[in-house]
Amino acid sequence: MRRREVLRLLATGTALQFAPRNLLVTIAHARALLSPPDGLRTLNTHHQATVTAMAELILPRTDTPGAADVGATEFIDLMLTEWYEAPERTLFLNGLDDVDSRSRSLFGKDFTECAPAQQSDILIALGEKMLQQVAAPVPTDEGYIPETNFYAMLRRLTITAYYTSEKGATEELHYEIVPGSYEGCHVIPPAKGISEQK
Repeated sequence: MRRREVLRLLATGTALQFAPRNLLVTIAHARALLSPPDGLRTLNTHHQATVTAMAELILPRTDTPGAADVGATEFIDLMLTEWYEAPERTLFLNGLDDVDSRSRSLFGKDFTECAPAQQSDILIALGEKMLQQVAAPVPTDEGYIPETNFYAMLRRLTITAYYTSEKGATEELHYEIVPGSYEGCHVIPPAKGISEQK
């Protein structure tokens, strides 16, 4: 599998469509190929904190791990850096800045400094705006679908990061790591009397 194919697989959520027995093998292979370098490359520290807080609101820790526990922010940074084109990276970073702008106008502080209920109010507003804006995506000639809404992009990346992680797949989806079944050729019993001739 080539690096670009791995990125497409993870960025578009295609990995989630694999049969359970093949999912973790495919994902482990994909994540090993991508092995991100130390440190973030697209998100700054403030953006990192905002993405982590938003991802954790989308998929919070309960009796199973949350988005932050599976490294969703690092996954999102990797996808922003290596998969998305410059206009989409700009859309995402501007979206994060807009989240803080909304937060300051409503509550007088950055998103990460708000109480969880205030943060939830902002995500609800972003979700409503997303539903109004997002129409059926139009693929390019290469089959690539450009992103048009920051919050839709964040949600898709967070969910993909979560469910393509080993913890998300095993502890939330309860996929069991079982090797593929072996189906050998069917043995036809010898005709009557053949074994007796030996």
